[in-house]
Amino acid sequence: MKKLIILLTACAIGLGSAFAAEKKEKAEKGKKERPALTEEQKTLLKEIKEKYDANKDKKLDKEERAKISDEDKKRMKDAGLGGKKKGRKKGGKKKEEAEK
Repeated sequence: MKKLIILLTACAIGLGSAFAAEKKEKAEKGKKERPALTEEQKTLLKEIKEKYDANKDKKLDKEERAKISDEDKKRMKDAGLGGKKKGRKKGGKKKEEAEK
């Protein structure tokens, strides 16, 4: 009886470890590594933060990002900075196009 309990406990621990490792591997698989920022990009980001960070927490929250001027947005785009385009899905199609 003790052998059976020990065997079942060992199997449970082994299966738990296997599932945990598989879950971690899947999570890492989906992540893409960001390219390192150039000195020009770092300098531009620092300027933008200094200009628009109203509460001085060294981060731009949603309201602060909304106040970035079109000129500064263009500077960021030209420097290769910026997030994903709104209204786009995977594959580069607009939402409206993907729904058709």
